Amino acid sequence: MRFALSAQQQQFSASLGDLLSTLDTAGANRAWGAGDPGPGLKIWRRLAELGVTALVVPETHDGLGAGPVDLVVAFEQLGRHCVPGPWTDTVAVLPSLLDDELLASVATGETLASLTFAPHVPYALDADVADVRIAVDGDRLRTFGPGRCLSSVDASRRLFEVTPGDKLGPALDVGRAGELGTLATAAQLLGAGRWLLETSVAYAGHRRQYGREIGGYQAVKHLLADAATGLELAAPLVFGAAVTLDPRDVSAAKVAAGEAAHRAARTGLQVHGAIGYTAEHPLGLRLTRVRALVAAWGTHRFHRDRILAAR
Repeated sequence: MRFALSAQQQQFSASLGDLLSTLDTAGANRAWGAGDPGPGLKIWRRLAELGVTALVVPETHDGLGAGPVDLVVAFEQLGRHCVPGPWTDTVAVLPSLLDDELLASVATGETLASLTFAPHVPYALDADVADVRIAVDGDRLRTFGPGRCLSSVDASRRLFEVTPGDKLGPALDVGRAGELGTLATAAQLLGAGRWLLETSVAYAGHRRQYGREIGGYQAVKHLLADAATGLELAAPLVFGAAVTLDPRDVSAAKVAAGEAAHRAARTGLQVHGAIGYTAEHPLGLRLTRVRALVAAWGTHRFHRDRILAAR
């Protein structure tokens, strides 16, 4: 079977990429990490106008009722441009947990959600900014309040301990919610990895050492080729998992995307050299984002074990 994105999905991806390339996502990231969500929320509203926040919200709640493939298309671009905010919690996961009129405000971009999802998401992302805070424990839901703010390798991913609140009742579909959260994370890793590779290739083409561009050296070519191979092999796993939403496929996608993005991050740092360590360079934003997402929504060990158990 040959799988390819439809013309509409390709156009959607291109539209998101075009918009995000005109916005200061790097500045929004730094402001978000410093406690100023204003610039990031402006980007949130711009993306809501393109329908990103409404993607998997059911049509009965004024959403688009799109499928996981469309979700992956959007989240790859969010990862590529390193957009801050609780996108996975709000857009990918929440619509599978509730059948509530609240989803209508999620679809319009007015409501942001922060979730904990035991045992893989123990801390709440951006709980201070979120309008809705829900803890998933087994098949039950309850509210929570934000507790102590924790440090993160990615400063724009503000994590909070939680203070349990009121019980809300049973979740709609915990299994689907968990798979979509993992899949959205894999898609962000794929997008970040592709940005890192493309930026590294471009930099290697004009950075000169010993009288020639470093991209002409065989060792650098091998590094870039290995990174490109990993990403090319991860991409069909991510989109294939979006088609099946089978737990084994989702775990394979998460592991492959995480390893490929991490390899691209290491390669990017080697190619860029000391400039890659600076806070001002956008490379650093992807390095820390990849490092944080690799362990988000289930570690490699958990997902490898799940793949083995499904054989």
